[in-house]
Amino acid sequence: MPRMTAARAAVEILKREGVSNAFGVPGAAINPFYAALKAAGGVHHTLARHVEGASHMAEGYTRAEAGNIGVCIGTSGPAGTDMITGLYSAIADSIPILCITGQAPTAVLHKEDFQAVDIASIAKPVTKAATTVLEAAQVPGVFQQAFHLMRTGRPGPVLIDLPIDVQLTEIEFDPELYEPLPVQKPAASRKQIERAVELLNASERPLLVAGGGIINADASELLVEFAELTGVPVIPTLMGWGILPDDHELNAGMVGLQTSHRYGNANFLESDFVLGIGNRWANRHTGKLDVYTQGRTFVHVDIEPTQLGKIFAPDLGIASDAKAALELFVEVARELKAAGRLKDRSAWAASTQERKATLQRRTHFDNVPLKPQRVYEEMNRAFGPETRYVTTIGLSQIAGAQMLHVYKPRHWINCGQAGPLGWTIPAALGVATADPEGTVVALSGDYDFQFMLEELAVGAQHRIPYVHVLVNNSYLGLIRQAQRNFDIDFQVNLEFENLNSPELGVYGVDHVKVVEGLGCKAIRVTEPDQLLPAFEEAKKLAAEFRVPVVVEAILERVTNIAMSGTDIASVNEFEDIATDPSHAPTAIRPLTVS
Repeated sequence: MPRMTAARAAVEILKREGVSNAFGVPGAAINPFYAALKAAGGVHHTLARHVEGASHMAEGYTRAEAGNIGVCIGTSGPAGTDMITGLYSAIADSIPILCITGQAPTAVLHKEDFQAVDIASIAKPVTKAATTVLEAAQVPGVFQQAFHLMRTGRPGPVLIDLPIDVQLTEIEFDPELYEPLPVQKPAASRKQIERAVELLNASERPLLVAGGGIINADASELLVEFAELTGVPVIPTLMGWGILPDDHELNAGMVGLQTSHRYGNANFLESDFVLGIGNRWANRHTGKLDVYTQGRTFVHVDIEPTQLGKIFAPDLGIASDAKAALELFVEVARELKAAGRLKDRSAWAASTQERKATLQRRTHFDNVPLKPQRVYEEMNRAFGPETRYVTTIGLSQIAGAQMLHVYKPRHWINCGQAGPLGWTIPAALGVATADPEGTVVALSGDYDFQFMLEELAVGAQHRIPYVHVLVNNSYLGLIRQAQRNFDIDFQVNLEFENLNSPELGVYGVDHVKVVEGLGCKAIRVTEPDQLLPAFEEAKKLAAEFRVPVVVEAILERVTNIAMSGTDIASVNEFEDIATDPSHAPTAIRPLTVS
């Protein structure tokens, strides 16, 4: 049997599990693993500037393509604790990433050695498994089990902690004999699906709620086929956005307190039956449950049995992988359609599209400083159906979700539950690494942008091009808007007069100088008519120089974005709604004025 270090065995397993890219920061306690990574070849490594950044790069890489598993690597102590936020973000959204950390020698783990921390215990609540490997001979099995766990059932992250002496120990291992463990996923029965379709068929105004689990299962085409067979309109969740194109005749819009469409909420409130697949009834989607559930029958399909009934009790719960369930849904629907036993949903579907054409938000404003709505309008003009959007949290994300258009799965890449500031830049770099020839467009407010902007240097060093739209109001905008309920505007101002850039007025940080100092390109926009030319120029610069290009839009200081603090029936619009087609010129459907 061949002999090699446990670190080399781990690298060989990564390659045989399909890993081709990794993101990380080396250090003393993980250097044996890095030596094996270099000697083995076959895994491209991207050096991050912050270990949390590496974890978000791994997330973006996983989210971009079906089958990808991002890997992030760091040394002992603070490297692991830095990656906890990435692990939390990944487990919250069912994203498999593998975090590998170095560790102090096994003999001194109990002696408060330098940078020795029990990272496995710290990471357990935010991983499917977290293990400090104490015996070198166990390394192959631990890595094999990690990939099995990440892919089995509800996907999620795993952490493996490797003491330096374990990495260096030679073991017997033959990579040619290695085989991944079979993936296990629950599957619905034919009887369960028949019952669900029976409930759907008995309704008058049914909807399908399409969640991120459908994208994770690579089952978007099946969902679209089922919707088209039955004629049932679809409500994508924020994590499921792109499962079917925004301009599809059965896309009824998004529902929620914040990232929702006026017509989406209105369509949902008219429904009497909801089939949710691969979704978790997130609170910012549902709002108050009595409003959300009243008068509706619910069927819930989810890969994780404990999700069923967690938020509210469905009339029927089915534990199943989304793809396995949708294959049966399509099969049953085909049979019923052939037998003429499916209801005609055309009138109901048409009514959802009528709301889509009448209930719209205004995007066209000529104000200076810019209103954010105009930024998204021009983004719709500049960036086509192939665009992959990447964003995390804030008024920029909320308004973007209300006004941008998405046409394909994995083209809205958003950390939904955790929402850590700073996620966007490293995640966009991970997405662009996974799709180097694609059009990747990130969206940040100024505070999110400032959290991890050092990672832009990674894009410059490794030639990872993408366009980053930075909407700058020099405010913590979402928190400021939330503070209205407390009648305060406290500790949310980012404004100051920059002594080195007086032309900015009170907008403080000179993002253009910072971005250029990090080796990237930047354009500042202050007039609405400059937006589209700036986006077009940014695309050209990204293609020419192969680096991130930032387009900074200087916004008015205060804009309140439509949202509700309670329920989907009482969203406060704050700003003007569209009352003329010219008010929303890039809307999916031209505004119909009654």
